[in-house]
Amino acid sequence: MYETINSPFNLGGMQLKNRIIFAPTTMGLPKDEYYKKIDQIARGGCAMIIIGDITVSKTLFGRSLYSKKGFAHYKKLAEIAHLHGCKICAQLFKSDANMKAMLKYVPGVLTKKISMEELRNLLNDQVGKYISSIPEKKVKEITTDFGEAAALAKMAGFDMVRVHGDRMCGIFSSEIFNCRTDKYGGNSKKRVRFAIEAVASIRKKMPDLPIDYNLSVRQENPHYGNAGVLVEELPIFIPLLEKAGVTSFHVTLANHSELEDTIPTSKHPYFPEEGCFLKFSDEARKYTKLPICGVGGLATPDFVETQLKSGRIDCAAMSRQLIADPDWVNKTAGGHQSTIKHCIRCNIKCLGGMQKHQGVHCIYDKEEK
Repeated sequence: MYETINSPFNLGGMQLKNRIIFAPTTMGLPKDEYYKKIDQIARGGCAMIIIGDITVSKTLFGRSLYSKKGFAHYKKLAEIAHLHGCKICAQLFKSDANMKAMLKYVPGVLTKKISMEELRNLLNDQVGKYISSIPEKKVKEITTDFGEAAALAKMAGFDMVRVHGDRMCGIFSSEIFNCRTDKYGGNSKKRVRFAIEAVASIRKKMPDLPIDYNLSVRQENPHYGNAGVLVEELPIFIPLLEKAGVTSFHVTLANHSELEDTIPTSKHPYFPEEGCFLKFSDEARKYTKLPICGVGGLATPDFVETQLKSGRIDCAAMSRQLIADPDWVNKTAGGHQSTIKHCIRCNIKCLGGMQKHQGVHCIYDKEEK
Protein backbone atom coordinates (compact mmCIF):
# COMPACT_ATOMS: atom_id res chain seq x y z
CA MET A 1 0.00 0.00 0.00
CA TYR A 2 1.24 3.50 -0.88
CA GLU A 3 3.99 1.99 -2.99
CA THR A 4 4.64 5.21 -4.92
CA ILE A 5 4.88 7.39 -1.85
CA ASN A 6 7.47 5.06 -0.39
CA SER A 7 9.41 4.37 -3.59
CA PRO A 8 12.90 5.83 -4.16
CA PHE A 9 13.26 8.68 -6.63
CA ASN A 10 16.16 10.36 -8.43
CA LEU A 11 15.80 14.11 -8.00
CA GLY A 12 18.29 15.90 -10.21
CA GLY A 13 20.93 13.23 -9.71
CA MET A 14 20.27 12.83 -5.99
CA GLN A 15 18.59 9.66 -4.73
CA LEU A 16 15.66 10.17 -2.36
CA LYS A 17 14.43 7.27 -0.24
CA ASN A 18 10.78 8.22 -0.88
CA ARG A 19 8.71 10.98 -2.47
CA ILE A 20 7.87 13.16 0.54
CA ILE A 21 9.67 16.46 1.14
CA PHE A 22 9.32 18.89 4.03
CA ALA A 23 8.67 22.31 2.49
CA PRO A 24 10.69 25.31 3.73
CA THR A 25 9.04 26.78 6.81
CA THR A 26 9.93 29.79 8.92
CA MET A 27 9.51 28.28 12.39
CA GLY A 28 10.30 31.23 14.64
CA LEU A 29 11.37 28.85 17.42
CA PRO A 30 14.25 29.05 19.92
CA LYS A 31 17.36 27.27 18.64
CA ASP A 32 17.13 24.07 20.70
CA GLU A 33 13.39 23.75 20.09
CA TYR A 34 14.00 24.23 16.37
CA TYR A 35 16.65 21.50 16.30
CA LYS A 36 14.25 19.19 18.10
CA LYS A 37 11.52 19.90 15.55
CA ILE A 38 13.84 19.22 12.59
CA ASP A 39 14.95 16.00 14.29
CA GLN A 40 11.32 14.90 14.70
CA ILE A 41 10.54 15.57 11.05
CA ALA A 42 13.68 13.78 9.79
CA ARG A 43 13.07 10.84 12.13
CA GLY A 44 9.49 10.68 10.89
CA GLY A 45 10.69 9.36 7.54
CA CYS A 46 10.52 12.15 4.97
CA ALA A 47 13.10 11.97 2.19
CA MET A 48 14.34 15.55 2.35
CA ILE A 49 14.00 18.69 4.42
CA ILE A 50 14.26 22.09 2.75
CA ILE A 51 15.68 24.76 5.03
CA GLY A 52 14.40 28.19 4.07
CA ASP A 53 15.56 31.73 4.78
CA ILE A 54 19.22 31.13 3.86
CA THR A 55 20.50 34.42 2.55
CA VAL A 56 23.13 34.43 -0.20
CA SER A 57 24.79 37.58 1.15
CA LYS A 58 26.63 38.57 4.27
CA THR A 59 24.22 40.16 6.70
CA LEU A 60 23.93 41.56 10.19
CA PHE A 61 20.36 40.29 10.43
CA GLY A 62 19.68 36.62 11.08
CA ARG A 63 21.99 33.70 10.33
CA SER A 64 24.42 33.63 7.43
CA LEU A 65 26.53 30.90 5.86
CA TYR A 66 29.38 33.41 5.90
CA SER A 67 29.53 33.75 9.68
CA LYS A 68 31.05 31.20 12.05
CA LYS A 69 27.87 30.86 14.09
CA GLY A 70 25.64 30.74 11.05
CA PHE A 71 27.72 28.11 9.31
CA ALA A 72 27.78 26.00 12.48
CA HIS A 73 23.98 26.28 12.71
CA TYR A 74 23.44 25.00 9.18
CA LYS A 75 26.03 22.27 9.64
CA LYS A 76 24.12 21.14 12.73
CA LEU A 77 20.88 20.94 10.73
CA ALA A 78 22.58 18.84 8.05
CA GLU A 79 23.94 16.48 10.68
CA ILE A 80 20.49 16.07 12.24
CA ALA A 81 18.90 15.23 8.90
CA HIS A 82 21.64 12.83 7.83
CA LEU A 83 21.44 10.99 11.14
CA HIS A 84 18.05 9.71 9.99
CA GLY A 85 18.95 9.05 6.35
CA CYS A 86 17.21 12.25 5.29
CA LYS A 87 18.60 14.58 2.63
CA ILE A 88 18.73 18.30 3.23
CA CYS A 89 18.32 21.20 0.83
CA ALA A 90 19.30 24.86 1.28
CA GLN A 91 16.77 27.32 -0.08
CA LEU A 92 18.90 30.27 -1.14
CA PHE A 93 17.35 33.69 -1.41
CA LYS A 94 18.10 37.36 -1.49
CA SER A 95 15.75 39.50 0.54
CA ASP A 96 13.74 42.05 -1.39
CA ALA A 97 13.25 44.11 1.77
CA ASN A 98 14.71 47.58 1.86
CA MET A 99 16.70 47.22 5.07
CA LYS A 100 17.16 50.96 5.55
CA ALA A 101 13.41 51.46 5.34
CA MET A 102 12.86 48.45 7.59
CA LEU A 103 14.81 49.97 10.48
CA LYS A 104 12.01 52.39 11.27
CA TYR A 105 9.67 49.45 11.88
CA VAL A 106 12.02 47.58 14.24
CA PRO A 107 10.76 49.23 17.47
CA GLY A 108 7.18 48.34 16.57
CA VAL A 109 8.12 44.73 15.86
CA LEU A 110 10.11 44.39 19.08
CA THR A 111 7.25 45.80 21.16
CA LYS A 112 4.79 43.63 19.18
CA LYS A 113 2.81 46.69 18.13
CA ILE A 114 3.47 45.63 14.54
CA SER A 115 2.55 42.05 13.69
CA MET A 116 4.55 39.93 11.25
CA GLU A 117 1.74 40.23 8.72
CA GLU A 118 1.60 44.01 9.11
CA LEU A 119 5.38 44.22 8.70
CA ARG A 120 5.15 42.02 5.64
CA ASN A 121 2.61 44.34 4.02
CA LEU A 122 4.62 47.44 4.88
CA LEU A 123 7.73 45.97 3.25
CA ASN A 124 5.84 44.62 0.23
CA ASP A 125 4.67 48.14 -0.53
CA GLN A 126 8.28 49.18 -1.12
CA VAL A 127 9.84 46.27 -3.00
CA GLY A 128 9.09 47.56 -6.50
CA LYS A 129 10.83 50.87 -5.98
CA TYR A 130 13.65 49.17 -4.12
CA ILE A 131 14.66 46.62 -6.75
CA SER A 132 14.22 49.17 -9.52
CA SER A 133 16.80 51.40 -7.83
CA ILE A 134 19.58 48.80 -7.50
CA PRO A 135 22.46 49.60 -9.91
CA GLU A 136 23.24 46.98 -12.58
CA LYS A 137 26.67 46.36 -11.08
CA LYS A 138 25.12 45.60 -7.70
CA VAL A 139 22.53 43.29 -9.28
CA LYS A 140 25.34 41.28 -10.86
CA GLU A 141 27.11 41.06 -7.50
CA ILE A 142 23.92 39.69 -5.93
CA THR A 143 23.42 37.00 -8.56
CA THR A 144 27.07 36.02 -8.21
CA ASP A 145 26.51 35.60 -4.47
CA PHE A 146 24.19 32.67 -5.20
CA GLY A 147 27.18 30.65 -6.40
CA GLU A 148 29.29 31.53 -3.38
CA ALA A 149 26.46 30.66 -1.00
CA ALA A 150 25.84 27.34 -2.76
CA ALA A 151 29.48 26.37 -2.30
CA LEU A 152 29.27 27.18 1.40
CA ALA A 153 26.01 25.24 1.72
CA LYS A 154 27.69 22.20 0.23
CA MET A 155 30.58 22.58 2.68
CA ALA A 156 28.06 22.73 5.53
CA GLY A 157 26.63 19.38 4.45
CA PHE A 158 23.65 20.28 2.25
CA ASP A 159 22.88 17.79 -0.51
CA MET A 160 21.02 20.19 -2.78
CA VAL A 161 20.30 23.88 -3.17
CA ARG A 162 17.09 25.52 -4.17
CA VAL A 163 16.76 28.97 -5.67
CA HIS A 164 13.85 30.79 -4.10
CA GLY A 165 11.85 31.93 -7.12
CA ASP A 166 9.94 34.35 -4.98
CA ARG A 167 11.66 37.03 -2.87
CA MET A 168 14.09 39.01 -5.07
CA CYS A 169 13.96 36.47 -7.93
CA GLY A 170 10.19 36.73 -7.92
CA ILE A 171 10.20 40.51 -7.74
CA PHE A 172 12.50 40.80 -10.76
CA SER A 173 10.32 38.27 -12.60
CA SER A 174 7.06 40.09 -11.94
CA GLU A 175 5.80 42.79 -14.27
CA ILE A 176 3.81 44.12 -11.31
CA PHE A 177 6.95 45.05 -9.37
CA ASN A 178 9.75 45.24 -11.94
CA CYS A 179 9.77 48.71 -13.48
CA ARG A 180 13.39 48.64 -14.61
CA THR A 181 14.25 49.85 -18.10
CA ASP A 182 17.67 48.18 -18.40
CA LYS A 183 18.54 44.57 -19.31
CA TYR A 184 16.85 43.30 -16.11
CA GLY A 185 13.44 44.79 -16.86
CA GLY A 186 10.85 44.90 -19.60
CA ASN A 187 9.65 41.79 -21.42
CA SER A 188 9.62 38.27 -19.99
CA LYS A 189 13.10 37.38 -21.27
CA LYS A 190 14.57 40.42 -19.57
CA ARG A 191 12.69 39.93 -16.31
CA VAL A 192 13.95 36.34 -15.99
CA ARG A 193 17.57 37.46 -16.35
CA PHE A 194 18.10 37.87 -12.60
CA ALA A 195 16.94 34.30 -11.92
CA ILE A 196 18.98 32.92 -14.81
CA GLU A 197 22.14 34.62 -13.58
CA ALA A 198 21.54 33.31 -10.05
CA VAL A 199 21.14 29.72 -11.28
CA ALA A 200 24.06 30.01 -13.71
CA SER A 201 26.28 31.32 -10.93
CA ILE A 202 25.55 28.20 -8.87
CA ARG A 203 26.09 25.89 -11.83
CA LYS A 204 29.43 27.52 -12.66
CA LYS A 205 30.64 27.26 -9.08
CA MET A 206 29.17 23.80 -8.40
CA PRO A 207 28.96 21.83 -11.69
CA ASP A 208 27.46 18.68 -10.14
CA LEU A 209 25.19 20.08 -7.45
CA PRO A 210 21.43 19.48 -7.93
CA ILE A 211 19.57 22.79 -8.29
CA ASP A 212 15.86 22.99 -7.56
CA TYR A 213 13.92 26.10 -8.53
CA ASN A 214 10.90 27.34 -6.62
CA LEU A 215 8.73 28.34 -9.56
CA SER A 216 6.21 30.87 -8.28
CA VAL A 217 3.17 31.33 -10.49
CA ARG A 218 0.93 34.39 -10.34
CA GLN A 219 -2.75 33.90 -11.06
CA GLU A 220 -5.21 36.29 -12.64
CA ASN A 221 -9.01 36.09 -12.87
CA PRO A 222 -9.17 36.05 -9.89
CA HIS A 223 -5.90 37.68 -8.92
CA TYR A 224 -3.68 35.87 -6.40
CA GLY A 225 0.01 36.52 -5.82
CA ASN A 226 2.05 39.50 -6.97
CA ALA A 227 5.59 38.25 -7.48
CA GLY A 228 6.55 35.44 -9.85
CA VAL A 229 5.27 34.80 -13.35
CA LEU A 230 2.01 34.33 -15.19
CA VAL A 231 1.05 30.94 -16.62
CA GLU A 232 1.41 32.52 -20.05
CA GLU A 233 5.08 33.25 -19.32
CA LEU A 234 6.02 29.68 -18.36
CA PRO A 235 6.97 28.71 -21.95
CA ILE A 236 9.65 31.42 -21.78
CA PHE A 237 10.83 31.08 -18.19
CA ILE A 238 11.08 27.30 -17.86
CA PRO A 239 13.37 26.54 -20.88
CA LEU A 240 15.69 29.41 -19.95
CA LEU A 241 15.95 28.20 -16.35
CA GLU A 242 16.65 24.66 -17.54
CA LYS A 243 19.39 25.92 -19.83
CA ALA A 244 20.93 27.84 -16.92
CA GLY A 245 21.24 24.65 -14.87
CA VAL A 246 18.03 23.90 -13.00
CA THR A 247 17.52 20.15 -12.40
CA SER A 248 14.00 20.18 -10.91
CA PHE A 249 11.08 22.47 -10.19
CA HIS A 250 8.97 23.08 -7.10
CA VAL A 251 5.78 24.76 -8.35
CA THR A 252 3.53 26.90 -6.18
CA LEU A 253 1.49 30.10 -6.00
CA ALA A 254 3.47 33.33 -6.06
CA ASN A 255 3.85 35.28 -2.85
CA HIS A 256 3.77 38.97 -1.85
CA SER A 257 0.08 39.05 -1.12
CA GLU A 258 -1.86 37.82 1.90
CA LEU A 259 -0.18 34.90 3.70
CA GLU A 260 -3.58 33.24 3.94
CA ASP A 261 -3.46 32.89 0.15
CA THR A 262 -0.10 31.11 -0.07
CA ILE A 263 -0.87 29.18 3.15
CA PRO A 264 -4.62 28.76 2.61
CA THR A 265 -7.05 27.40 5.15
CA SER A 266 -9.70 24.83 4.28
CA LYS A 267 -12.16 27.74 4.15
CA HIS A 268 -10.22 29.81 1.63
CA PRO A 269 -12.60 31.28 -0.99
CA TYR A 270 -10.52 29.98 -3.91
CA PHE A 271 -7.99 27.42 -2.61
CA PRO A 272 -9.95 25.30 -0.09
CA GLU A 273 -9.23 21.86 -1.51
CA GLU A 274 -6.32 19.48 -0.96
CA GLY A 275 -3.76 19.87 -3.72
CA CYS A 276 -4.94 23.42 -4.34
CA PHE A 277 -1.77 24.49 -6.17
CA LEU A 278 -1.28 21.37 -8.29
CA LYS A 279 -2.94 23.04 -11.24
CA PHE A 280 0.18 25.18 -11.52
CA SER A 281 2.27 22.00 -11.63
CA ASP A 282 0.06 20.84 -14.49
CA GLU A 283 0.89 23.99 -16.43
CA ALA A 284 4.62 23.68 -15.77
CA ARG A 285 4.56 20.04 -16.88
CA LYS A 286 3.67 21.16 -20.40
CA TYR A 287 7.11 22.73 -20.83
CA THR A 288 9.55 20.45 -19.00
CA LYS A 289 10.48 16.83 -18.54
CA LEU A 290 12.42 17.61 -15.37
CA PRO A 291 11.04 16.37 -12.01
CA ILE A 292 8.26 18.47 -10.53
CA CYS A 293 7.44 18.71 -6.84
CA GLY A 294 3.88 19.72 -6.03
CA VAL A 295 2.53 21.46 -2.95
CA GLY A 296 -0.71 22.86 -1.58
CA GLY A 297 -2.50 21.49 1.47
CA LEU A 298 -1.37 17.91 0.82
CA ALA A 299 -2.33 15.72 3.76
CA THR A 300 -4.06 12.40 3.04
CA PRO A 301 -2.06 9.36 1.88
CA ASP A 302 -4.70 8.23 -0.61
CA PHE A 303 -4.79 11.59 -2.36
CA VAL A 304 -1.00 12.00 -2.39
CA GLU A 305 -0.49 8.45 -3.67
CA THR A 306 -2.90 9.09 -6.54
CA GLN A 307 -1.11 12.27 -7.62
CA LEU A 308 2.29 10.58 -7.54
CA LYS A 309 1.20 7.34 -9.17
CA SER A 310 -0.49 9.15 -12.04
CA GLY A 311 2.70 11.10 -12.74
CA ARG A 312 0.99 14.40 -12.13
CA ILE A 313 3.84 15.21 -9.75
CA ASP A 314 7.05 13.37 -8.93
CA CYS A 315 7.41 14.43 -5.30
CA ALA A 316 5.02 15.90 -2.76
CA ALA A 317 6.02 18.74 -0.45
CA MET A 318 4.32 19.25 2.89
CA SER A 319 4.79 21.66 5.75
CA ARG A 320 1.71 21.92 7.94
CA GLN A 321 0.97 18.18 7.67
CA LEU A 322 4.45 17.17 8.84
CA ILE A 323 4.24 19.73 11.63
CA ALA A 324 0.92 18.18 12.66
CA ASP A 325 2.36 14.65 12.44
CA PRO A 326 6.10 14.28 11.74
CA ASP A 327 5.60 10.47 11.53
CA TRP A 328 3.30 10.74 8.49
CA VAL A 329 5.74 8.92 6.19
CA ASN A 330 6.64 6.15 8.64
CA LYS A 331 2.95 5.57 9.32
CA THR A 332 2.13 5.20 5.62
CA ALA A 333 5.06 2.83 5.16
CA GLY A 334 4.15 0.74 8.20
CA GLY A 335 0.44 0.38 7.54
CA HIS A 336 -0.54 2.71 10.38
CA GLN A 337 -2.16 5.41 8.26
CA SER A 338 -5.30 5.29 10.42
CA THR A 339 -3.30 6.81 13.30
CA ILE A 340 -2.16 9.86 11.31
CA LYS A 341 -3.01 13.21 12.84
CA HIS A 342 -4.33 15.00 9.79
CA CYS A 343 -3.75 18.71 9.32
CA ILE A 344 -7.14 20.38 9.12
CA ARG A 345 -5.64 23.57 7.67
CA CYS A 346 -6.95 25.80 10.44
CA ASN A 347 -3.75 27.93 10.65
CA ILE A 348 -4.44 28.58 14.33
CA LYS A 349 -1.08 27.59 15.83
CA CYS A 350 1.17 27.38 12.75
CA LEU A 351 0.66 30.57 10.73
CA GLY A 352 -1.20 32.04 13.67
CA GLY A 353 1.72 31.31 15.95
CA MET A 354 4.12 33.12 13.64
CA GLN A 355 1.85 36.13 13.35
CA LYS A 356 1.66 36.34 17.13
CA HIS A 357 5.46 36.02 17.50
CA GLN A 358 4.98 32.66 19.27
CA GLY A 359 6.60 30.40 16.69
CA VAL A 360 5.10 27.61 14.61
CA HIS A 361 3.16 25.01 16.58
CA CYS A 362 0.07 22.85 15.99
CA ILE A 363 -3.27 22.37 17.70
CA TYR A 364 -2.27 18.72 18.20
CA ASP A 365 0.76 19.66 20.31
CA LYS A 366 -1.28 19.89 23.50
CA GLU A 367 -2.24 16.24 23.12
CA GLU A 368 1.42 15.27 23.56
CA LYS A 369 1.94 17.18 26.80
